[in-house]
Amino acid sequence: MKTARQAKREARQLFRLCLTNGALDESRVRQVVRRIVDDGGSGGLAVLSRFQRLVRLDRTKHTANVESAVPLPADIRARVQAGLMQAHGPGIAIDFVENPALLAGVRIRVGSDVYDGSVQAGLSELETRL
Repeated sequence: MKTARQAKREARQLFRLCLTNGALDESRVRQVVRRIVDDGGSGGLAVLSRFQRLVRLDRTKHTANVESAVPLPADIRARVQAGLMQAHGPGIAIDFVENPALLAGVRIRVGSDVYDGSVQAGLSELETRL
């Protein structure tokens, strides 16, 4: 039986092994999960749980959600993609979504960072000031 500390350490080591040039390699992740499940040793579930958390945090950090009130034209999409890739690296996955509640402007969420240039955010800020 592994202690929580041992499971955490082992999960971190396995996560580091799955990195290729600073980016998570999905095939390595699958291999690691398959090996942990096949081994079925004591503490495997704890290691797998912590490993899953690390993978989920990494995916969140490398995924951008771009919300706009209307569909963005192709040239603006390209500029947003170029800016996000420059700021967060070429391995970022970008998802463009329409959200009419924004009224106008764009809200970009990368991991826990939010860049909000929407009219809705401006109105909310104005409301809190008054």
